[in-house]
Amino acid sequence: MALTDIKVRTTKPSDKPFKLTDGQGMHLLINPNGSKYWRLQYRFDGKQKVLALGVYPMVSLGEARRKRDEAKKLVSDGIDPSEKKKADKIEQSEALTFESVARDWHKACKRKWSDSHSERVLKSMEDGLFTAIGKRKISELNTRDLLAPIKAVEASGRLEVASRLQQRTTAVMRYAVQNGLIDYNPAQEMAGAIAVAKRTHRPALPFERFSELLERIDNFKGRKLTKLAVKLTLLIFIRSSELRFARWSEIDFENAMWTIPSEREPLPGVKHSHRGSKMRTPHLVPLSCQALAVLTEIKEISGDHELVFIGDHDFRKPMSENTVNKALRSMGYDTTVEVCGHGFRAMACSALIESGLWSKDAVERQMSHQERNSVRAAYIHKAEHLDERKLMLQWWADYLDILRIRQVSPFDFKKTYL
Repeated sequence: MALTDIKVRTTKPSDKPFKLTDGQGMHLLINPNGSKYWRLQYRFDGKQKVLALGVYPMVSLGEARRKRDEAKKLVSDGIDPSEKKKADKIEQSEALTFESVARDWHKACKRKWSDSHSERVLKSMEDGLFTAIGKRKISELNTRDLLAPIKAVEASGRLEVASRLQQRTTAVMRYAVQNGLIDYNPAQEMAGAIAVAKRTHRPALPFERFSELLERIDNFKGRKLTKLAVKLTLLIFIRSSELRFARWSEIDFENAMWTIPSEREPLPGVKHSHRGSKMRTPHLVPLSCQALAVLTEIKEISGDHELVFIGDHDFRKPMSENTVNKALRSMGYDTTVEVCGHGFRAMACSALIESGLWSKDAVERQMSHQERNSVRAAYIHKAEHLDERKLMLQWWADYLDILRIRQVSPFDFKKTYL
């Protein structure tokens, strides 16, 4: 009995694969996981063969029947449809260039990325790969061909760029394999061929020098808004772009909470001003009493404008990305060796962990770090640990206050704090 659309759509899987027959050798194979495959059984040169016609619902019942009829016509003409399908695939892959496949891969991945990241990925391939191997047929490329342009970038000293190009080349070739354009991914043999860039950690002060930093901030004679920006950065330890592009609308004074959005409204003529939370999900920053006091002072300066940290000469533009580091240099610090604005994050993280008061998950969530374990990432993101983080940010602010009076380690301050 011939199949109907309703029968195909509503038939549920079983604990074993089974077939629904349509007629003229065609059937629908239904697997235990629910996947449904159209298949055609036919004889050619005295041998029983099976031809894949597609996957339901991407290939409908009507489309599967059309493909069946075309295949049976080939058989009647003395042509094996399975062999013709293989030959067509080879011909198609030979006609496709690396660039065309790379652009298809980029298009397929684009929906998972922000617009700015998508542009950077495409630009890096245009500059580093397409000029060298873009016009080459993807079926002809071997490991040595793929490695050549990446090695050229490596030789120029741009190790991070070379590493990213290697990752993207491997992904493009994997995409080609998955789409039946090639049978083997030669890019996987590039593993270990590119030198890894040595990671440089941002300089941060040890515990015993925290008091010295606080004294220098208090005695800073520069622009008041700059001084307040340094103070706030130390209190809430968010990233520079998260701070610089902040809008007053993100800050809830009543509930003592700053919500950094995943993306912000771009400012005309200001590069990267669309940046919000680095992890591209809203990031909650509980505000301690001290942080609220600093923000209240800032509001007296810029509260009539959209931006929290307005530029020195134009309120429509944010303060410079070098503002905090420039202030630290004027305080006498070498921002390449001793401490920089980003180093405040390491200082806070170290103190929070050293105190022994706070869970690792709460610290990591507040630092807005990316959890590499997908199961733990889902748990941490869902859990939020917000109540603990509120207490944690207040503890950190209180710890900085006590350091203005006397030197005490985070662990010893814990004892007096409880």
